[in-house]
Amino acid sequence: MATEAHSKNHINRAIEVFIHVGLLALLATACLLILKPFIPLVAWGIIIAIAVYPGYRKFRSLLGGRGTLAAVLGTLLFLAVLMVPVALLTQTTVEGIQSLTTHIKDGTLTIPHPPEDVATWPLVGPSLFRTWTMASTNLTGLLQSFAPQIKAFIPVLLAASAGIGVTVLQFILSLLLAGVLLANTSGCIEVSRSLANRFFGDRGPEFEDLAGSTIRSVTNGILGVAVIQSVLAGLGFLVGGLPGAGLWTLIFLFAAVLQVGVIVLIPAVIYMFAIATTTKAILFLLWCAFVGLIDNVLKPILLGRGAAVPTAVVFLGAIGGFLAMGIIGLFVGAIILSVGYKLFLGWLEGPEVAKQGLADS
Repeated sequence: MATEAHSKNHINRAIEVFIHVGLLALLATACLLILKPFIPLVAWGIIIAIAVYPGYRKFRSLLGGRGTLAAVLGTLLFLAVLMVPVALLTQTTVEGIQSLTTHIKDGTLTIPHPPEDVATWPLVGPSLFRTWTMASTNLTGLLQSFAPQIKAFIPVLLAASAGIGVTVLQFILSLLLAGVLLANTSGCIEVSRSLANRFFGDRGPEFEDLAGSTIRSVTNGILGVAVIQSVLAGLGFLVGGLPGAGLWTLIFLFAAVLQVGVIVLIPAVIYMFAIATTTKAILFLLWCAFVGLIDNVLKPILLGRGAAVPTAVVFLGAIGGFLAMGIIGLFVGAIILSVGYKLFLGWLEGPEVAKQGLADS
């Protein structure tokens, strides 16, 4: 009888634990479903706050330790410096997409006749010349031949223009959230320290520092370099008179985050050689080569010696983040996967190796 009672107690306890775990899992799932629309925004706000925290500390000391004032002024400065050009770029991009969509619908899109030199280009010259000539002389017929594809692509263009506006709003809200987090630095540090200790035990502070250093280095070395390259590329597109310079710049930004920005420059250079004078086209080519190669100089400076992340990790993080969260996930995903990669290596290699990596960074 005693054994049977003991067995029933074990069963009852197991059932009770199962119910508690199930309720906790249900509550956690419900919370995640409710917060799902805000996860990209919150993640980006946290990343921005961590990335700018060293600069915020210096700025706070200049203001006599007034953290709230430093956070407010810093947020306003970021909004002025970053969001104004982003808003202008977004406006030109959306207008370009909407104009292209209207021209395609109305059949008023015109293509200039290709230069005769295009036919002499090796490999692609003859076929490109024939297609370009047909587009310039009988664009309606060419569009009719691709009518099903064009009809399917127009909603994508309109959705992209709407998505860009939503992304800009998310960036603004993320900056505001980052300002709030910086203004409450002490409380955020306590929460971060508690979470790190809860997940990693005695090695919590070590992994907390590793995550922070990885976020800062990847934000500067990957996203910072991509933004610098995009600004320089955009200037070249504007000065060169490339149609839809804003849209070209936005595409280049996305490609630069994916570490394939040079691919976007190739058709731009080809177009310039086709429509511009030789001197102007050569100057544009030299500028594009400078833009494409400058990351080899900037990345070692901004990324940090001890926080190097393989290009494949950044690429997969950006693509996965884009598919999961939209445009803002392109930036958030690369950083989150990089942090996970570095934390996994730190856990796998042991405390000595991880501490050495932090010392190098």
